[in-house]
Amino acid sequence: MLRIILVRHGETKWNIEGRFQGQVDTELSERGIAQGQRAAIALAEVPIDAAVASPLQRSYLTCKMAADKHGIAVHKDDRLLEISHGLWEGKLADDVAKTYGHELALWRTEPEKVTMPEGESLEDVRIRVRAAFDEYTRTYDGQTLLVCAHDAVNKAIICDCMGLSVAHFWQIKQDNACINVLEYDEGTWRIVTLNATAHMGYLISGIEQKGL
Repeated sequence: MLRIILVRHGETKWNIEGRFQGQVDTELSERGIAQGQRAAIALAEVPIDAAVASPLQRSYLTCKMAADKHGIAVHKDDRLLEISHGLWEGKLADDVAKTYGHELALWRTEPEKVTMPEGESLEDVRIRVRAAFDEYTRTYDGQTLLVCAHDAVNKAIICDCMGLSVAHFWQIKQDNACINVLEYDEGTWRIVTLNATAHMGYLISGIEQKGL
């Protein structure tokens, strides 16, 4: 059996501002660093054999905080990069609405139908992340793997592991520095823990971010 502890990165300033980050390499905010540290403490006594993260620093550093407590290195995997928002990257959601009103409205209601201008679709993300997870089932069989990625990445693979299409994207919540646990055994995935945030002092964050 493979157990994956899937974590979303800590908060960034762009998360607060409501900007579409995508693959822009934004830094963790002070609160984001604190969130990463709390996740690391929560995972300190959990057996972890290996760690993999998106190469973007907000995810890599969140992962490293936890990995350091286990004395393990963090391997980078480009397949875990956040969805490319293309021309939306760096823009406030309200500004995107002015130029791409129809596409943004569709993104919020039927996200599976949207390909970001000069960017990716959720299906693009699902395919590359599923390829990574399929590889992990072979490489890390019998181990516990820490994976730190992004909102859209986490939601896409959680949908996939549950046998759902990415049309269900918005039915899954991923707070900053949340912890998920997925297990794979004999060809079947199951979700053990979803969007856990108790380690940050709350059960429900109440935060709805405009951008990813």
